[in-house]
Amino acid sequence: MALKRMDNIGIVVEDLDATVDFFGELGLVLEGRATIEGEWAGRVTGLGDQHVEIAMMRTPDGHSRLELSRFLRPSVVADHRNAPVNALGYLRVMFAVDDIDDTLERLRKHGAELVGEVVRYKDVYRLCYIRGPEGLLVGLAQELS
Repeated sequence: MALKRMDNIGIVVEDLDATVDFFGELGLVLEGRATIEGEWAGRVTGLGDQHVEIAMMRTPDGHSRLELSRFLRPSVVADHRNAPVNALGYLRVMFAVDDIDDTLERLRKHGAELVGEVVRYKDVYRLCYIRGPEGLLVGLAQELS
């Protein structure tokens, strides 16, 4: 059996509304919000009795999704938001954008901060990392061709 697709990437946040607004400004589309709880959910995650608010967002092309989760129960046990880009584990998500300068301008209004600087990789890309809401690490890539 072959892999069909990557369904989504999950990010745990404290402020679901602000994070939805940030990724909406980036261009993702809110598909819906829901509360997840119950015995079945705890069996999937191994967390037992859980209560989570989620927002599912998709990229404009419809191929990728971001699941934003805010845990009400159990409480969050670790915080990796300030980890540098060379930390082990899942760290960042990168998005292709049409205009990196315009994107940065719009996201700064939502608290985004440039991590280093916007750089040019050969004549192929302009790239940068930003810290979004709650310090989330987000990469932006603008194709130059």
